[in-house]
Amino acid sequence: MTTRRVTAGQNVCRTSGLDGGGLVRPSFQDVTALRTAQVGSGWLEASSCGGGEGAVMHCPFCRHPDSRVVDSREADEGQAIRRRRSCPECGRRFTTVETAVLAVVKRSGVTEPFSREKVISGVRRACQGRAVDDDALNLLAQQVEDTVRAAGSPEIPSHEVGLAILGPLRELDEVAYLRFASVYRSFSSAEDFEREIEALRAHRAVGTSG
Repeated sequence: MTTRRVTAGQNVCRTSGLDGGGLVRPSFQDVTALRTAQVGSGWLEASSCGGGEGAVMHCPFCRHPDSRVVDSREADEGQAIRRRRSCPECGRRFTTVETAVLAVVKRSGVTEPFSREKVISGVRRACQGRAVDDDALNLLAQQVEDTVRAAGSPEIPSHEVGLAILGPLRELDEVAYLRFASVYRSFSSAEDFEREIEALRAHRAVGTSG
């Protein structure tokens, strides 16, 4: 199964292409903004930026220009909406998953979609040689995404992502935290490390006393 993403607008709709009989079809993703895109075997045409109940979803099986939502529910701990749709033409059913696209603004001004994989990749380098497994990294990436999404803005500066990493990484592994902080905060001397170590000790003391 392949998936493609078109990053424009603010909402993404992913069609799983799984019919009632359990037959897996090629899936696609597209933005539910005022545009139509053909990706893989299906068409999606959204009538509004919100998509959802009012969006026009072309059937990925027969390409009938309409579908009916038969069920909607939250997914991914409220970060997405999963909709079960039925095609009035061929009778087959398929599922769409709608999520808001969070854009990260880099120092150059270029924007790119937030990526848990990039968070994990950056933190993994800081964790080299440490007893930190993939499950812990995945959980940290989830915590970072939850933090930046909680800000409620569709765009967030890249340095805010780094700041969101520091807290959970400090709790996960102090050595990895120091490595990451030294790059994020551009340490240039031993004194920078000493100040950060003192801050770590103070934080640890507060946690112990609490």
